[in-house]
Amino acid sequence: MQRKGWFEIHDQAWFPAFLRDLVTEALEAIWNQNRTYHPIAARLRDAVRRSGAERILDLCSGGGGPWAGLLAEVAGGGPLTVCFTDFYPNARLLSRAAGCGLTAWPASVDARHVPAELRGFRTIFSSFHHFDPEAARSMLADAFERREGIAVFEGATRSAWTLFALTAVPFLALRAAVTARTFRWDRIFWSCVIPVVPAVLWIDGIFSCLRSYSLEDLRELTAGLSAPDYEWQIGDQRGGRVAIRFLIGTPRKSTTP
Repeated sequence: MQRKGWFEIHDQAWFPAFLRDLVTEALEAIWNQNRTYHPIAARLRDAVRRSGAERILDLCSGGGGPWAGLLAEVAGGGPLTVCFTDFYPNARLLSRAAGCGLTAWPASVDARHVPAELRGFRTIFSSFHHFDPEAARSMLADAFERREGIAVFEGATRSAWTLFALTAVPFLALRAAVTARTFRWDRIFWSCVIPVVPAVLWIDGIFSCLRSYSLEDLRELTAGLSAPDYEWQIGDQRGGRVAIRFLIGTPRKSTTP
């Protein structure tokens, strides 16, 4: 296992919840404005269709991730909804998500042990590296044993280009703060006056890359999780400013002869 254990500021229990929400919302805005995760849309759409799922269960959603700009492309005209979940639910997301196929689960959800009542194809954007190997393996094993699809996507990798690209993140966070459709003084204050949000995004971005899982690590995490009715895909999807690392587990929908 090549992955090293680091920490990120906004993960810590002592980090104020209102600042955590501002950080995750800024990250969401950056992803959507830059279409960071659009290169994986076709691959995810194919996996969801092969699984037969009609609902996405998004884990570790933070401020909503890239789904606002990604849902229509992944749905491809079919019936598909997204339910946001998080260990620290974003209160503003609960009110913003209603409608347009987006909902938010109000209670805390541990991605390692998803409650039985929450069914759907699971997705995890830019959060898998937050979990140590034991917890990451638990997340994958839980989906495998319950024959739920799961897709892990990470823009953070230990590549020189990705680390260099992070130098733009503070400036992208400032742009996101002033161009957000809903103007809020707290966002402006903590992004532009006292730039806590840009600083945390930049520092945590570096640590995200340093603690990310390599392709070999992902293969090790899925070792032994195999069955005739379940398959794994592991690789890097290119096509954007940075490559997106993916790990996708897909149950094969049973057919009646």
